[in-house]
Amino acid sequence: MSYLTPRKRAEGRGPAHKGTAHHWSMIVSSVGLAILVPLFVLTFGRILGAPYEEVTAYFARPFPAIVAALTITVGFMHFKNGVQVMIEDYVGGLARQVLIIAMTCLSYAAAAIGLFAVARLAL
Repeated sequence: MSYLTPRKRAEGRGPAHKGTAHHWSMIVSSVGLAILVPLFVLTFGRILGAPYEEVTAYFARPFPAIVAALTITVGFMHFKNGVQVMIEDYVGGLARQVLIIAMTCLSYAAAAIGLFAVARLAL
């Protein structure tokens, strides 16, 4: 026999029992992007419009390549989580599941293409 009321058992848990973790991951990625995006703009802005040889030499250095790779990775994961929340809030039924799967695949594919491009420039 349980002495907890249904309200007490449900307190602190969302419908999926993982809402808080998702919220914190969005906050952490937001803070990461607040730091990474200005760094990316500063590093990328210096080489914008330069010939290909200069760009490859610039991204062969570790700092610009790491900043670009981290910005791409964190940015697309933040995008994936944000769009997933939007889909969960406004779409229902089978369309919800299809859109979440499609958006997740699109996000991972775009992140992989971006990381491949940075790796190709850096190596």
